[in-house]
Amino acid sequence: MKLLFKNLMNDESGQDLIEYALIAALIALGAIVAMGSLSNKISNEFNTIGNSL
Repeated sequence: MKLLFKNLMNDESGQDLIEYALIAALIALGAIVAMGSLSNKISNEFNTIGNSL
């Protein structure tokens, strides 16, 4: 029983999956922020073009 608990404490098999999930979440968050900023700039440009016509 003691050996089982010791093995469970030293098991790191799920660690890589968690790291990859955190990296993917950070990339997704960065993409969402960048797209939000970019959409405002594109909208402003279309409004400027529309007003000049």
